[in-house]
Amino acid sequence: MNYIGSKHKLSSFLKDAITDTVGKDLSDLVFCDLFAGTGSVGRTFKPIVKQVIANDVEFYSYVLNRNYIGNHQEILFEERISLLNNLTASEGFVFHNYSEKGKEGRLYFSAENGKKIDAIRQQIESWKNADEISDDDYYFLLASLIESADKVANTASVYGAYLKKIKKSAQKEMILKPALFTFNSNKHQVFNADSNALIKEIKGDILYLDPPYNRRQYGSNYHLLNTIAKYDSFEPQGKTGLRTYYRSSYCKKNEVKNSFGELIKNANFKYIFLSYNNEGLMTEDDVKSIMSAYGKYSLKTTDYQRFKADKTENRNHTATATVEYLHILEKNE
Repeated sequence: MNYIGSKHKLSSFLKDAITDTVGKDLSDLVFCDLFAGTGSVGRTFKPIVKQVIANDVEFYSYVLNRNYIGNHQEILFEERISLLNNLTASEGFVFHNYSEKGKEGRLYFSAENGKKIDAIRQQIESWKNADEISDDDYYFLLASLIESADKVANTASVYGAYLKKIKKSAQKEMILKPALFTFNSNKHQVFNADSNALIKEIKGDILYLDPPYNRRQYGSNYHLLNTIAKYDSFEPQGKTGLRTYYRSSYCKKNEVKNSFGELIKNANFKYIFLSYNNEGLMTEDDVKSIMSAYGKYSLKTTDYQRFKADKTENRNHTATATVEYLHILEKNE
């Protein structure tokens, strides 16, 4: 997925920085990705740690992490994926509210893809309600649908708005592709909770933090992925069809420092790593002041090219130079 703040391209930097601090052998350690997003960091550490704890307050993120982190043993999926790809189209909630030719006229998906998303989502839920698939199967299939739908979305990468005309990539038929995950013998934990509440209930060795940096709320930017994941009934609001969404204190200038300070105070982890960049609501000095109060603080940085949607009519993706800060705390006992 093309995801705001994704650390996929920084995975080598993060892995090197964490092993340089903690040690090369992480096989007996518990690693927590508290603001997990699409789970790219947790996926990097899943094969090399004792256990991953993954969490995100957004339900679409929970689905992705429940599959990529929570699933760890083989799933036989070929027959079901084939069946889902060949279902008869259905004019359901996504078609009517978010698709071309739907009653609301929102152009997030072509008419054909909107109907295909509905048909697949309804069938997955039917299998679940009839106990024909396990929880592991359910989240695997949901994750596969979310990622496959995202590839044909008629947006400039986020769902805060749709494009005025169906672009070429969105005209292609959606093909459900399996969201393949890493096998191993370890059991992992996945949560769908407020991070500041969950931190009081968990413990481990390495805590990785990648909270929102700015005022843009993930719940509004990715509202349609939550709708596909939940497939619930509600009245979409406004031009973009928003649902009621969680508003993070990490996106609020007057609340972020207090929330971050409480999080660090309550963290029962020896090593804490915070990804943040030079465009964040908290300054480098803000973070240093908060973290250094609890132990030994240090900082690593790297330059990288961040991609964001252009606001021109072309809706191309443009590269922006960004400095990524990795704030490091070895917390006092």
